[in-house]
Amino acid sequence: MKVYIGTDHTGFHLKETLKSYLGELSHAVEDMGAHAFDARDDYPDFIHPVAEAVAKNPGSFGVIIGASGQGEAMCANRVAGARAFVYYGPAPKQQTDSSGNTLDIIASTRAHNDANILSLGARFITEEEARQAVKLFLETPFSGDERHVRRLAKF
Repeated sequence: MKVYIGTDHTGFHLKETLKSYLGELSHAVEDMGAHAFDARDDYPDFIHPVAEAVAKNPGSFGVIIGASGQGEAMCANRVAGARAFVYYGPAPKQQTDSSGNTLDIIASTRAHNDANILSLGARFITEEEARQAVKLFLETPFSGDERHVRRLAKF
């Protein structure tokens, strides 16, 4: 599976860790930057290319990282075809869907919204939580349920 990854200085070290981890999981990883730590860089310079690449390559995924992940998700979601969501770590509650299935936020967002970009808030999660989130994100399929397909067509 092709995974594009990008961050500014805030998530630089976590990005490097996740690149290695994704390689261990046998994913093809393309690093969209930052390629060196620079405390003065700007996240849109790295996040926008990730979102464009994911939107142009169906079946690919993106992992973007920032301090909170919010600005990064907002930047990514400005690209048509990009569907980014923010993950801060395990939620205190889980969702029960209309079929009675209990889903965490990652599984819910993948299964119901066909999210293709995971935005991580580096100041809110540990490296281990980030690894677990990335793994679950990439392993959870879109449900393909008619109601979800219908809703996505309205984007």
